[in-house]
Formats: sequence, C-alpha cells, structure tokens
Amino acid sequence: MTMTTADARYFLAEEIRVVHNIESARVVDALATVPRERFLGPGPWQMFSMSGPRPTDDADPRHVYHDTGYALDPARSLYNGQPSMIATWIVELGIREGSRVIHIGCATGYFTALIAHVVGPTGQVHAIEIDRGFVERARVNLAEWPWVSVHHGNGTADLPHGVDAVLVHAGATHVLDAWLDALADGGRLIVPLTSSMPGMAVTLGKGMTALITREHATAYHARFLSMVAIYSLQDARDETLVVALGRMLMTGSFAKVRRLRRDAHEPADTCCLHGTNCLSA
Repeated sequence: MTMTTADARYFLAEEIRVVHNIESARVVDALATVPRERFLGPGPWQMFSMSGPRPTDDADPRHVYHDTGYALDPARSLYNGQPSMIATWIVELGIREGSRVIHIGCATGYFTALIAHVVGPTGQVHAIEIDRGFVERARVNLAEWPWVSVHHGNGTADLPHGVDAVLVHAGATHVLDAWLDALADGGRLIVPLTSSMPGMAVTLGKGMTALITREHATAYHARFLSMVAIYSLQDARDETLVVALGRMLMTGSFAKVRRLRRDAHEPADTCCLHGTNCLSA
C-alpha cells in the first residue's frame, strides 16, 4: 500500500505526540492538518541531516514529513526546523484556543500556521519577520488563517500589549524589555539565548531556551528548557554579552535560574546572567 501525503502527515504527528509526550489534542491536530510543503516552496527539498544537507529523492510532499529541518535558504544555513521543537514550545507557552500570540521570526509561516490552528478564529497571532521576501511568502501562505497578521520588522518595537504568549524564533543574547512589556499577567515568553560556536555558520548560534512567565509587572519566573541550535536574531543582539552567556552555558549555572530581575542592582552571586533583565537564581 502506498502512503499518501495525508498519511505521512498523520504519522509524523503521532510520532511527535508519543515521543515528546504532547498532551494537547489541538497541537497534535495542527501537526496532522497543516500542509508543511506549502511553506517550503517547490521540491525536491534540501533536508538537514547529521552528515550534511541532502536532497529528497523527488518532489513528493511525503518527504517533508520527518522531524527534521528543510532548507528555506541553504546559502544562509536557514532551515524550517523540527516540528517537535515548535510543538513542545506551544505546550510550554500554554497556547490554547483563543490565545493571543506574538511570533517573532515567522519565516515563511509554517510554525505560525501551527500556532494559528491551535488558537483558532477566536485567537490572534501577530507574526513578525525581518526578511521582506519571507514576509510576502508568509502572507500568501497564511491567508487561510485570517486571524494571523504578518508584519515586517525585527520584533523589538511596536508590539501589541496584553498578549498571552511571545515566541522569539531566533537566537538572542538577552531578554528584551519589549517582549516582557508585551505580556499580560500570567503571559509566557520563550526565547533561545545563544552564542556562536566554532565550526558553525556565522548565522547560527547554540545555547539554551529560556521560558519566562510574567507573574505581574515586577515579578517574573524563569527557567531553562533545553539545548537549541538556531538561526541568530538580526539587529537585536548585544555581542558584548556573548562571553558571559557562554560562561553561563559552559558552567551549567543556567540550571540555577529561577527568576528574571528588571530592577537595577549590583552583580551578586545569585546573578547567572547579569545585566538588563538579569537571569537570577
């Protein structure tokens, strides 16, 4: 029996549900429903593998339903990443039907479409992308979800306030005020904090993903989720923080992080990444 594209999509969703313990039925349904091939451009596609990029056998859409990345721009090492990663992030952010979400770094829109499917027409998704070509592609690709708006920008200003979740889908060096200010009380932010690594493309970074929860305007809970390798945020990194960030990652002090401090204070033993919006034990 020949597997159809719909079968392949369903089996990927089931694999992610089981392996990553995804309990949200809406997230699993999004994975099983949203056509990933629409967001990748025409095939064959360049597929990420540990031995290096390799092309799919042909342009059959079944080939894009594996839990790995597919190139959007190989020259920039820019990939549409693992669906399991976004699935776990959606769960950790508490995104559900009716949620209001900011997605920074939407690229051509596949992961935004998964979020849009989860929040449904009673929710809102404010998607932001710095690459103008991707912005136009995302607007076309996401037309099916009219509760999504796509904007050109770097995600550091002019954000809506009072949202339930902010997902920064690129590597930063620190947590920006704009992201925290956008959150409603109880809202959550996910941001990868990354530094460059020897042997990696200059556009990429490796680090840890931070989850920040706004309890109220002056109290933020913080913890780290998992390792990540991801394309770096453009125009909003502070490379003077890379050494301190690398030290936090290498020493494992990120495991001590329990809160984010926005007040001005002197460096202390409890500061794991000191500076504006200090990550602290």
